Amino acid sequence: MTTATHHSSAKKPPLHTRAIRRTFRGLPPKLHDIAYEPGLVVPAADGSALLTDHYFPLADGDLPTLLVRSPYGRGFPWAPMYGVLFAEQGFHVVLQSCRGTGGSGGGFDLWRHEADDGRATVAWLRRQSWFTGVLGTIGASYLGYVQWALALDPPPELRAMVIQIGLHDLHGYFHPGGAFALESTLATSMGMVHQHRGISRFLWAALRLQRHLRTITRTLPLGTAYVPGLGERVPFLEQAMARPEPADAHWQGADLGPVAEGLRVPTSLITGWHDVALDQTLQQYGRLRQAGCDRRVLVGPWTHNSALQHGWPEVFAESLAWLRAHLCDDPSGLRTTKARVHLGGRQAWQDLPDWPPATTAHRWYLDGDGTLRTRLSENTSAPGSFRYDPADPTPSVGGPVLSGKAGHQDNTALEARDDVLTFTTGPLTEPVDVLGPVSVDLRVGTDTGHADVFARLCDVDDRGRSTNVCDGLRRLRPDHATDTTGATPAAVTVAMSSTAYRFPAGHRIRLQVSGGAHPRFARNTGTGEPPATATRLLPAAVSLHHPSVLSLPVAVAESASAGPDR
Repeated sequence: MTTATHHSSAKKPPLHTRAIRRTFRGLPPKLHDIAYEPGLVVPAADGSALLTDHYFPLADGDLPTLLVRSPYGRGFPWAPMYGVLFAEQGFHVVLQSCRGTGGSGGGFDLWRHEADDGRATVAWLRRQSWFTGVLGTIGASYLGYVQWALALDPPPELRAMVIQIGLHDLHGYFHPGGAFALESTLATSMGMVHQHRGISRFLWAALRLQRHLRTITRTLPLGTAYVPGLGERVPFLEQAMARPEPADAHWQGADLGPVAEGLRVPTSLITGWHDVALDQTLQQYGRLRQAGCDRRVLVGPWTHNSALQHGWPEVFAESLAWLRAHLCDDPSGLRTTKARVHLGGRQAWQDLPDWPPATTAHRWYLDGDGTLRTRLSENTSAPGSFRYDPADPTPSVGGPVLSGKAGHQDNTALEARDDVLTFTTGPLTEPVDVLGPVSVDLRVGTDTGHADVFARLCDVDDRGRSTNVCDGLRRLRPDHATDTTGATPAAVTVAMSSTAYRFPAGHRIRLQVSGGAHPRFARNTGTGEPPATATRLLPAAVSLHHPSVLSLPVAVAESASAGPDR
């Protein structure tokens, strides 16, 4: 039996951490007073010192342990969110700075040491008198990635994982759809470089990046244009820009997706419909489902940032219930269904037996008069064409980005541009629930072969306001299967992420097609030069041809009924 008084170096958590804790609302009452031991030294796999804080309840008895490993420091927000809150609920919480960050020794090398250092930390835990051999992991974003790394060879003590808005494939994060995720990658790099140095440094760095963002995103070459915004050279960022191909040796070991294929550790996944990690989270859920692993998924109406802000009461409750079930043998808080998703448009939570649920594919054809039709007549014209000019790139509006302008936004001004095509149904005669992955199959031609295709699903209300629901981008190149310069248009499928969304009666379903979303994605320069070193801009003409088809997974209980084609 362990007792809190046995920790001779224990003290109250810092005043500012306790003050932040008092601002949280909508959480269950605390069960225990707590203390913590700061700055413990855990030897890494190569002997580097990993600085670690230990939070624990002032309570007797054998209590389970949670491991949290972070490259963003051990202070805000992790100390109050994980250290304090979960210790108050009866867990030991071990909060550690990854090597080369937060005072830990060694050098930070994106992803390469996480598995070894995680295992070394578990070996250290085994030597602690208060460790009972019952271990869980929890964490958000890159703090989720390090959990997948530990699960490469899961220690026998690992009973559960909670991965919140988490990643498993770093190449896929930097290059979704084949284009460089410029805006979010700059924000991520700023956080990794500066957040572990303290909140004041982090806030100053965020302001500096915002001040320089427009100049960075419009400067060529892109490879080092970021330096004024981040304040220093960032090797992992430059390597990521310079190596866009997933097969490049640089990315060896960066994709931990296969970990889920044989996993037996119960895993809870949490994300939001406008989270930059949504697609990766649902990919891993599919792998866990295929493997028969004990699992849950929660998808809220959140962005990457808001999931840990106004979404935190739901995220915390979901996480706590999972950990109590698997670490404390208390399943009373678990829901019976494997999936809970927020249904946009209806603004309600929906419990589902699994994800994705059973649906029927409904197909709408893109017509030259700007309509989406359930069938094409013989005399319909080609869907249309546009000219993408990287000197005046099509702007990004809302969606899954790491900024305050993420999520649902009004797309009316965007759709008025000449380089954006729209295709719209008539008013719906009854609601249509879309639940699952969305995609569009296009027939595309270009004059250069170098272009991007950005496709977005929107909800148009009865006042004509168009709001984004989900989207995706695909980069086209003449040396790939998507060669679009030939006499026959190329077949191009654009995966548009997933959604759970109700289009109400009287609203219209709209598809946008354009040549980019800048600065969310780095603009396609049109020249075929490497993205990091390109110095020239060349416009591209993009044309759509029949048959081009939008495919929506419509809930079985609903019928996709649209009014007359306009």
